[in-house]
This record gives sequence, C-alpha cells and structure tokens, in this order.
Amino acid sequence: MQDLATEFEAERGRLLAVAHRMLGSRSEAEDAVQETWLRYAGALADPDARAEIRDLSAWLTTICARICLDVLRSARVRREAYPGQWLPEPVVGPLDGGPPTGGYAPDPAERAVRTDQVGTALRVMLERLAPEQRLALVLHDVFAVPFARVADVLGTSEVAARQLASRARRAVTAPDAPRHTADPAEQRRVLAAFVAATESGELDPLLRVLAPDVVLIGDSGGHFPTARRPVVGADTVGRFTLGLFGRTGRYAQRTRTRPVLVDGVLGLHMETTHSDGRPIRLVTAFAVDGGRITGIFNQLNPEKLADLPPLGDDDRWPPRW
Repeated sequence: MQDLATEFEAERGRLLAVAHRMLGSRSEAEDAVQETWLRYAGALADPDARAEIRDLSAWLTTICARICLDVLRSARVRREAYPGQWLPEPVVGPLDGGPPTGGYAPDPAERAVRTDQVGTALRVMLERLAPEQRLALVLHDVFAVPFARVADVLGTSEVAARQLASRARRAVTAPDAPRHTADPAEQRRVLAAFVAATESGELDPLLRVLAPDVVLIGDSGGHFPTARRPVVGADTVGRFTLGLFGRTGRYAQRTRTRPVLVDGVLGLHMETTHSDGRPIRLVTAFAVDGGRITGIFNQLNPEKLADLPPLGDDDRWPPRW
C-alpha cells in the first residue's frame, strides 16, 4: 500500500490540474482526485492487477476524467438552481508568478493547477459546453490526451470524440465570447488605465478602455446583491463600475486592493464593507484584447474565497502597480 501511495502522490498534482480545469471548483477537484485514489487503491491492491497496467499516468487520468464527467453532469442540474450568475473558483497568486506567498496557493498541488491557467475568460466559456464537449476539449487540447483515450473515457468512437472537441472549440471562440490575447505588459497598461479612469469618476475615459461589447459577470452566491444577468456594453458596464468604485462610488472610500494573478492573468483582490456592515471579499479577473477590456469577472461568493489571506493597511484603492 505504501508503494501505491507513493506512485499516486507522484501523479496527484497533474490529476488535480486536470480535475480543476474540467470542474472549475477546487473542492470538487480535490474530491474527484480523492475518489480516483480510492478506486486506484481498491483495484490495484492485487499485485497481479497492478502488473497489467502499463501506463499508470494514463490509467489514472482515465479514471479521474470519468469521475469528473459524472460530476459535470450533476453540476449542470445544481447550477440551474444557483442564485444569480455562476463563476468558477479563482486561482489567486502573487504578481511575480513565483512561489506562492502570504497564503496564496499554498501547496505543490495548487501550484500544479496554476501552471496551466489561461484566464478566467476561457474558464467561463467552458461552462457553456456540454459535459462531453468540455471533457473532450480539456483532455485533448489542454492535456494532450490522444483522442483514442478520450473516446474510451466517453464510451464513444474516436471520430465522435474529435467532433465533440471541434464543436467545443467553436463555442469557446464564438463572436460573443470575451477575448483575451494580451501579454502581461499590455494587461498592466490597460488595467492601470482602467483604474485611473474609474478613480476619475468620469465616464468618457472609462469608455476608451472598455471594448464596445465588454461583458461584466458577478457571482455572489446569493450573499450580496449582484446583477442577475451579465451586464453588457461599454456604457452600461462603465456606469455600473463608476457607481461602485468611482470617486463618489459606493465603495471608493472604503476599499483595500492588491494586484494579483487570477487564473494566471492580471487581476485584483479587494476588500470592502457592505452597507449593512458585512465584510466583502472580491476577486476581479479581466480579459484584455486589442488594448481594451472585453470581460470583467467579479467573484464575491465568500464560499469560493475562504482561503484568501487578508489584505493589509497598505493595500489601498487605487491599487499600487
């Protein structure tokens, strides 16, 4: 059993990355990996059975993927009853991208999750996919699992698995999908302009940094008031933003802020206070394309931010870059 545990621990970080990308939830990903371990230990306690497995990594990936597929199918039903809009749990880390510090991403498995993040925008688009499409796209395009094995996971043909992945690619690159193509330098420039425009309290400077079709999505899990549908369009998103964080906005004078990486992309970790006195933690991710913001994703569901470290007295609005 000790040998089994050692072999499994060598694969845990990668399995967690696979499960997290497919499920969008750290807690659900951890549960899926733990269930993979239980099945592994149960099936392979017999040395003869263990000897029949030629590629342990591939076998574990297949088991984990099947577990995730079951979770995705049930999650679609659960999320239909979710209060308001749903966003995945953010993976938050320090700006330098180095070893996690200060409570951000504290363990090696979490670092494995962080290494393949390409922004919240893609993770949000993955939520549009049917479970089978999402699994085919993530396994093949992100983790380079051959379509033959993807087909085995899905219980379908290799041709059908290729078609599922192809449809998924078209969905995540649809015209209405928030586009993110900016490198770190452009992200920093655009977000600095966004913060400066917001702090000015003037709409026109903000419109210059927002794409005409920008979308804003907020997830509070029903704990705080948020728009129940995406806010779309530069003018609407701009006015909404100024109402919260502009010079005379609701939270402008009582907000702490620290620039962070959110799903590998520049974002903000904020803390403020609701009008009823309750503390609010907020992680905002951005999608940037062509020098403008195409997506703003506000995660303020406390159940999805429980592990964030507190901000300090020096973390003031506007943020220091």
